[in-house]
Amino acid sequence: MTVLATDIRPRPLSDHVTTVLRSVRHRSPGEEVFHQAVEEVLSTLGPVLERHPEYVEARILERLCEPERQLMFRVPWVDDTGQIHVNRGYRVEFNSALGPFKGGLRFHPTVDLGTIRFLGFEQIFKNALTGQGIGAGKGGSDFDPPGRSEAEIMRFCQSFVTELYRHLGEHTDIPAGDIRVGVRELGYMFGQYKRIVNRFEAGVLTGKGIGWAGSHARTEATGYGAVFFLREMLATRGKNLDGLRAVVSGSGNVAIYAIEKAHELGTTVIACSDSGGYVVDENGIDVALLKDVKEVRRARLFEYAAARPSATYVTEGSVFDVACDVVLPCATQNELGHEHAATLIRHGVLAVSEGANMPCTARAVALFREAGVLFGPGKAANAGGVATSALEMQQNAARTSWSRAETASRLEEIMREIHAHTRRNAATYAEDPDDYVAGAAIGGFVRVADAMLAQGVV
Repeated sequence: MTVLATDIRPRPLSDHVTTVLRSVRHRSPGEEVFHQAVEEVLSTLGPVLERHPEYVEARILERLCEPERQLMFRVPWVDDTGQIHVNRGYRVEFNSALGPFKGGLRFHPTVDLGTIRFLGFEQIFKNALTGQGIGAGKGGSDFDPPGRSEAEIMRFCQSFVTELYRHLGEHTDIPAGDIRVGVRELGYMFGQYKRIVNRFEAGVLTGKGIGWAGSHARTEATGYGAVFFLREMLATRGKNLDGLRAVVSGSGNVAIYAIEKAHELGTTVIACSDSGGYVVDENGIDVALLKDVKEVRRARLFEYAAARPSATYVTEGSVFDVACDVVLPCATQNELGHEHAATLIRHGVLAVSEGANMPCTARAVALFREAGVLFGPGKAANAGGVATSALEMQQNAARTSWSRAETASRLEEIMREIHAHTRRNAATYAEDPDDYVAGAAIGGFVRVADAMLAQGVV
C-alpha cells in the first residue's frame, strides 16, 4: 500500500490504483492539471473497488483514464488586414458509455491538450451525475476572441468547425459553449455546420439562441445550478441563503447568473472579478449593469466600478480576500489556492460551491474540509449547464420548445437529485454524507462503470 501525495484527503491506495496513477503520469507527461483531476477521482474509489472487484478485473480505471478518441487540428483563418493566423483546435471524446459525447468548447490562450483532457475527464462524472444519458467530451482552441472583430470571430469559428464537423452529430458528439464561447460563437459554428452538411440538425450543438432551436434557461443554467447546489448543502445544516453575503469569482456567463440567482434567493453578492482585478460593492452587485458591461459592451470590470458609485475596483490581492459567508468560484481552474482558503476560513465562510471546473486547488479543498466548510465540487455543483444542454437535446429531438418556467423547474429538480445522489454515495462508501468530493466522484463513477461492464471490452 502507498499513500496518496495529494492534500485532498490522504488515504492508503491499493496497488491497482497506484499503478493506474503511475501509468497516467507516464503516458501523459507534463499534463499536471489532468493528473490532478484523475488523482482527485481515483483517490476516492478504494471502498468502491473493494466492494466491486469486477471493476478491477475489467480494467475500468485504465479505460476510463484513456479517451476513446482525441483530435488535434490546425485552424487557419484570415484577420481583417488580410494576415493569415494558425491556431490549434482540440476535441477529446472521452467516454460514450452513457450516451453521445457531450461537453463544451473553450476558446482561450491557455488551452492545450492537457487542459482539454482534464476538462473532458471531469465531464465524465459530471454528465453521469445528471442522469440524462450523455457521454463526455470537451474541446476548444487557443484562439482568443476578446479584441477581435465580429468578422474575425466568424471566420475563425467557420474554420474551426470546417475541420471538426465530420466528428459531430446529434447521436455522436454534441459540443456546447464554455469560456469565451457563447451564443455568438455557437451561432457561427452552427451556421457553418449546416452549410457543409446541408441539413438543419438542431441537436448537433447546444447553447443555441432561443430563436433557432435553443432552450430557455440554458444561458443561466450553470450559474443557477451552482446556487441551487449551495442551497441544498446549507439546508443539511438547517441554514438557507437569505441574508448571507457572497463572493463570486469571475464575471462571465456562469458568474453573472450565479449572482442573479443568489440575489433572488436573498443573498447579497458583494464582489466579483475578472482577469484585471475585482470590484467590491457593499450594496450588492448590480446585475443589470454587470450584464451591460460584460455581455453587451464586452468591457473590463473597472467600467462597472466607474458607473457605480458604491463600487470600488481593486487591482491588488484577490477577490477571495473579501470577507463573506459563502463563495462561488466561477472563473477557471486552480484560481483559489490554500492561502485564499485560509483567509476565507478566518473570515468564517460557511460553504463553497464550485461554478467553474476544479477552481479550488487540492490544498484549498483540504483546508475547507478540515475546517468543516461545506464544499461542493464542480463535477456536481456546476452540472446544471450540461443538464440543461441535455434538456435542449430532448426539445430538439421532439421539435418542440418548453417554457422558461418548465425548463427552470426541471433544472432545479435535477440539481436537487444530484445533491441527494452525491450524499447517498458519500454516506454509502465514504461513511460521511458531507464528503461531497467522494460522493460526486463515486456517484458518477459507478454509473459509468456499470455501463462499461455491460457493453464489454470496447
